[in-house]
Amino acid sequence: MNLVSKDISDDFPSSDKIYLNNASVSLMPNQSIEAMKDFLISYNSIGPDSKESEPFVTEKLRATRKTIAKIISCQPDEVVLTQSTTDGINIVANGITFDEKSNIIIRGMTHEHHSNFYPWLKLKEKISVKNLSIDKDGFFKLEDLESLVDDNTKLVALSHALYNTGSILPLEKVAKILDVPLFVDSAQTVGCIDVNVSKINCNFMSFNGSKWLCGPMGTGLFYCNRKSSELLEPKTIGGESAIIYDDTNLAFKELPDKFQTGFRNYVGIVGLESSANYLLNFGIKNIREKNQYLSNLLREELSKIPKIILYGPEDPNSRTSIVSFNIDGMDSQEVVDRLERQNIILALREIMEKKIVRASPHFFNTESQIMLVIDAIKKL
Repeated sequence: MNLVSKDISDDFPSSDKIYLNNASVSLMPNQSIEAMKDFLISYNSIGPDSKESEPFVTEKLRATRKTIAKIISCQPDEVVLTQSTTDGINIVANGITFDEKSNIIIRGMTHEHHSNFYPWLKLKEKISVKNLSIDKDGFFKLEDLESLVDDNTKLVALSHALYNTGSILPLEKVAKILDVPLFVDSAQTVGCIDVNVSKINCNFMSFNGSKWLCGPMGTGLFYCNRKSSELLEPKTIGGESAIIYDDTNLAFKELPDKFQTGFRNYVGIVGLESSANYLLNFGIKNIREKNQYLSNLLREELSKIPKIILYGPEDPNSRTSIVSFNIDGMDSQEVVDRLERQNIILALREIMEKKIVRASPHFFNTESQIMLVIDAIKKL
């Protein structure tokens, strides 16, 4: 059977709801829930702080890094386990050394997700934060970026895809014109489109496990290029991340331990690894193809409804499966609330100051679910 047309909805428990909010938090496959349960039972049986527990846990962490490394095409030791996308962003924002002449470049200011805006904006207290201007869909001109970079630019921070319009930014082209470090927020791409850190040529990348990777909440990943780790000074330290020598001197360990202080969310990491393997078995390209089909269908059917206003690029290759819209004359929050009362889960988001309704289907959603959503919207 063609995987793109295969109905896998039974693999993702969701009662009787139609869940189209995967750009926020995705559903988890049954196998991942079972893997977490099995881990907890085994961990208890071994004894959480017994001699056997350390290699047991270490192997789970190693397996997760190896799987994530396959998905983003890097080395396993370049994968740092965090709690969220925000964690990774703060590792970079707080870890780079600046002087009073330094500047960084971010895109669109308030058009960005808060997680990829606030940590950079806070740096305005000591450095210059430059704004890369954008069009209505969030795209920018490469020449505008080039003109902003100068000898004092320490970093360019960009999202890979946008949480509000779904626009996929041309990061491979960006890498060809940059000679300064690049940070990428890939929360809206890893798990739903092909992401290759070598092609993007970024120094740092942060994403979480609970969106398109279909993992549990409280799991995140931070990619740190091995050579680029020297650019960052960790702001937290502990026995897991550093060693002591000559009685009173400290030295950080190598990647990935350098940025990992304290215990990890072990059970969450186990669930994430199981989900990531589920995605790999289905195929990231197949996921992309199915998501495009579902989002194109949703967008096409919405365009037939009077008073619908669609946002984001027309070209399906320039966007993820996010479909953002409004109904002229209706409050966006009211649309989301009324649909939720019918067990249809969408999200309220914003494009700058404008509130919009965001749908974000994933590969476990079905064509019949999309059409049920369309029927419900028609009746609002």
